[in-house]
Amino acid sequence: MWLAPFISDPWLSDLIAMLISFVVALAFLKLNDLIAHRGWLPEYVTRKLVHIGTGPLFLLCWPLYSETWHGRWFAAFVPASLTALFALIGVGIVKKDDFVAAMSRTGDPRELLRGPLIYGIVFVLVTLVFWTTSPVSVILLMLLCGGDGLADVVGRRLGRAKLPGQATKSWAGSIGFFLGGLVLTLALLTYFGAVGFFLRLDLRSALAPIAVTTALATIVEAYTPADFDNLTVPSAALAALWLIIPASGWWQVPFGV
Repeated sequence: MWLAPFISDPWLSDLIAMLISFVVALAFLKLNDLIAHRGWLPEYVTRKLVHIGTGPLFLLCWPLYSETWHGRWFAAFVPASLTALFALIGVGIVKKDDFVAAMSRTGDPRELLRGPLIYGIVFVLVTLVFWTTSPVSVILLMLLCGGDGLADVVGRRLGRAKLPGQATKSWAGSIGFFLGGLVLTLALLTYFGAVGFFLRLDLRSALAPIAVTTALATIVEAYTPADFDNLTVPSAALAALWLIIPASGWWQVPFGV
């Protein structure tokens, strides 16, 4: 969209948009790798910064793509290729110690075959299915990034009081999930509305349903085993939205189109 005034060919503009997205994503990964190697932040913080920041940066690039049918496919190729790279690293075909250090808890490359692999697959599927035609894309991905990512950081620092039946999950972590997911979702929805996406979405009317969806995702994350919350969080949010949207009529964009 933003490149259209400068590049008339939508295929070429989508290719350039994809390359820009790659540069942004790889630069962010390299920055976190530098921070981790210099010891400027604890390892778990830099790992979660990747989790939190990669998604919003990817979505911020969406207005670069054309409004043609192939725009979403070019965009989805970015997380798809990075996910394929993680899989190759995880099985030992490719050796990338910097990626392993930035995205694993123990330094074992096989960890990339669990949480990071699911994270990437979810991004690909959500991009292809919902793209910029439904706010569902933003809600699912920002709960995964801001909510799930911040829960671990806050929980480690402030999580003395544990949730019922949980040895590691805390009330502080769940509060971090709720606030991080909700704030990041509303921020990206506001951004997309400003650039011309989701113009039929009334954000004030949508606030309560989004908060309910975030609350449900928070509960699901709190009781999901490690490495699987990248799957259960967006799944729970999607199920909640499926029920809430037709019942409340809180936005006029048809679900899943």
